[in-house]
Amino acid sequence: MGKKRVTVTVDEGLLDVAALAVHYGDADSVSSWISDAMADRYAKEQRLAQLNVLIADYELEHGAISAEEINEQRQSDRDAAAALRLTAALPRS
Repeated sequence: MGKKRVTVTVDEGLLDVAALAVHYGDADSVSSWISDAMADRYAKEQRLAQLNVLIADYELEHGAISAEEINEQRQSDRDAAAALRLTAALPRS
């Protein structure tokens, strides 16, 4: 893919983070760091779009997901995360 020079305005703090990434060898340049961030954002947006399609397909087949079902799943996720943290905190023998 070709590259094109552009001028953008970014938050100073984020520019500092990009410069540190270059300094510590985590990025080849500020431009590459920003390009990687943009690629990551695009990939995230694509995954969210795919998830929206999957949810719409599910709801067509099974009906709308209710607020109660979402809240139940949230609680189940919190319980599972707490159990995982507890397991990780236990001493290993």
